[in-house]
Amino acid sequence: MYNSPIDAMNGSPWPAPGPRERDFTPIALAGISDPLNAYPHSMYWFKNHLYVGTTRANMCALSVSKVKTNIVNWPVKCPENLYDLDMRAQMHRWSGPTGGWEEIGRAPIITGRDGSRVPREIGYRGMAVFQGKSDPEPCLYASTYASARGYGCNILRTVDGYEFNPIPMPKEFGDFVLTLRLLIPFKGKLFTSPTGRSGDPNASNFAAIFSTDDPVKGDWKLCNEPGFGRGSGNLTVFEMLPFGNHLYAGTANLSGYELWRTDAEGEPPYKWERVIEKGAYRGKENQGVASLSVFRNALFVGSGIQHGGIDVPNKTGPAGPELVRVNEDGSWDLIVGMERETPTGEKIKPLSGYGPGFGSFFNGYFWRQGVHNGWLYLGTFNWSLMMSYSSKENWPELFKKFYGHMGHRAIKDQLGGAELYRTCDGENWLPVTTNGFGNPYNYGIRAIHSTPFGICIGTVNPFATEVADIDDNGNLLGYNHNPRGGFELWMADNPSPDRSPLT
Repeated sequence: MYNSPIDAMNGSPWPAPGPRERDFTPIALAGISDPLNAYPHSMYWFKNHLYVGTTRANMCALSVSKVKTNIVNWPVKCPENLYDLDMRAQMHRWSGPTGGWEEIGRAPIITGRDGSRVPREIGYRGMAVFQGKSDPEPCLYASTYASARGYGCNILRTVDGYEFNPIPMPKEFGDFVLTLRLLIPFKGKLFTSPTGRSGDPNASNFAAIFSTDDPVKGDWKLCNEPGFGRGSGNLTVFEMLPFGNHLYAGTANLSGYELWRTDAEGEPPYKWERVIEKGAYRGKENQGVASLSVFRNALFVGSGIQHGGIDVPNKTGPAGPELVRVNEDGSWDLIVGMERETPTGEKIKPLSGYGPGFGSFFNGYFWRQGVHNGWLYLGTFNWSLMMSYSSKENWPELFKKFYGHMGHRAIKDQLGGAELYRTCDGENWLPVTTNGFGNPYNYGIRAIHSTPFGICIGTVNPFATEVADIDDNGNLLGYNHNPRGGFELWMADNPSPDRSPLT
């Protein structure tokens, strides 16, 4: 135990007390009154407003995708033709507690490659504020999730916060890059990397990084050898973030994620150094880098297994995610995870005392991190609710007994909902919510953003508009309207300073 607050914070005073679950209030429910808004996929404070980009009806999109799952009872009722739903991505902005929400726009309808009419994009997956050489002032850039029948993803740009227009894309993207999430400013350049392709929105099989100092004119340059070398197994670059004098890039890799860094000096392609390999020596159960954050002079790396923590095609998972802390000299510590030995024989233990997933088997990844007023927040994806919809044929006997003992309703009510934790020193963690802010259908936390009004938390909730009614034996009884579907946004200001900082 620490002897004093000063010791605990390495010489820094305690931050203001952090919020508890009861300190949060919703600023948006039911997908900002449109439950098909399933993901608040992007969020950024720009021109005195909180901008939120949505992704639509993800569970129905999954039902027609090429992604292999074990789902036998589909969780929501979907039309035969996905585009019978309004799949147009939406952009909203919030002006504060007294101003409310304003819809800025929706994706345009285009003629797809097969001649059908489809939205140009079904989601806005990332955002960043950046000023390039041709930008008159800092602009908001947004990366997109394109319709599978369209012509690939775009990067959109707005100067005034209202009119979003596409900018030139890297020529190497072609029309096979379906999704894009990363827009990262670093040393006067904007960096990006293709995220997913048709058939797999999270693995482009093209782990290449591009940058430009003038996005309006394009002129994107390749910054690394694709995959960081032939035979590396890196499927995609899933996260990037500056820390110190380096830009860090985290990959997805079936043998365990890798973390690379560059100082981005000179002309691209840049020189890169590998910091972590083989999923921090855990292997395939640390399949990808799902989130990054800089906090107290260190880089925090959260892992995950794609497709909700169970990668059926690659026979990986379920397994809880881990959290690693990387120091500026490239050394790293295990914060949350599984005790093990490194190849050199060094024994590593989680400094927090928590095992993978904060001790929960159902946390599939550490999905998003964010810093606000001296606290680091970490949100999870919780897949427990999906058990009831999945085939139980290949389950271990112990797992079958567990489900048979609890049943669908108890699992939903007692285990459902994403988890959110916070820490003021990086090692001692406090739970904020362990039940999706009281809504079991909030099975993930995808957005965490600091605003002048407080910390904003965005949940993922694709269980709309009609959700499967499952009995305790896992049988589908039908579909019922779900009044608790659609993403939610929760905000908390700083609590009164008379509280202890450790509560």
